[in-house]
Amino acid sequence: MNVQRGKLVSGGRLQIPADVRKLLGLKDGDSVTMEVVDGRLHVRPYRDIIAEIQTKMKAYLGPGVTGQSIVDELIADRRAEAERE
Repeated sequence: MNVQRGKLVSGGRLQIPADVRKLLGLKDGDSVTMEVVDGRLHVRPYRDIIAEIQTKMKAYLGPGVTGQSIVDELIADRRAEAERE
């Protein structure tokens, strides 16, 4: 494991070394998740969490069904319901 030294700066902000940001694919303004596990801080790009959830949810979708098609179906249902009212 490549251990890097960061720094806590004003306002409680954590300064992450450039090579660590590059390794994680982080750019200024990117969102991250932080979790303390057994006294250690785990930092992960938020996009990785979303991708992990999407991968897990695919197991519950039928063949040929995408997340976008489910959203489209929900929108169509809501519109039809609004027209009936």
